[in-house]
Amino acid sequence: MKKLIFSLVLLMAVGATAQVKWMTMDGALAAQEKEPRKIIVDAYTDWCGPCKLLDKNTFQNKKVAAFINENYYAVKFNAEGTEEINYLDNIYTNPRHDPNRRGRNSQHEFAQAMKLRGYPSIVFFDEKGNYIQPVVGYKTPRQLEIYLKMIANDDYKELTTQEKWQSYQDGFEYTFPSK
Repeated sequence: MKKLIFSLVLLMAVGATAQVKWMTMDGALAAQEKEPRKIIVDAYTDWCGPCKLLDKNTFQNKKVAAFINENYYAVKFNAEGTEEINYLDNIYTNPRHDPNRRGRNSQHEFAQAMKLRGYPSIVFFDEKGNYIQPVVGYKTPRQLEIYLKMIANDDYKELTTQEKWQSYQDGFEYTFPSK
């Protein structure tokens, strides 16, 4: 009986938290060579409050995590960190990073290459590692859903005008929760 109760509690605990399977950018690019899949990058900074909320409220949502894990390689990238990234035969680092500095630090060269201007930024890459677009700012699961599905289904390729984007938004059927 104790084993049964323990097993039920364990199953409930595992099912209660959804986890995105995070990896490095280099890891995602290597994985693409074996199994092509789009990449989603969560570009954050340590001092960014909305970045922490995105992790807590959006990326831990069961539907968001399941969709990302099924359709993307997910990358967690500190846009002011020191990770070395090899992208398109270029090595990106953060040579001006000051490890003693508190709060804001210098921007990583890879964040500069992606032209990131705010955090959090969610950046999408296609199955060949080509840059698609960033989505800047905190997004709830429902707000992120349209971007996740639009990119995963290649719908973004047809959305070449503001009118087409508006029509896409108007016709989109949301299934993720608003919180």
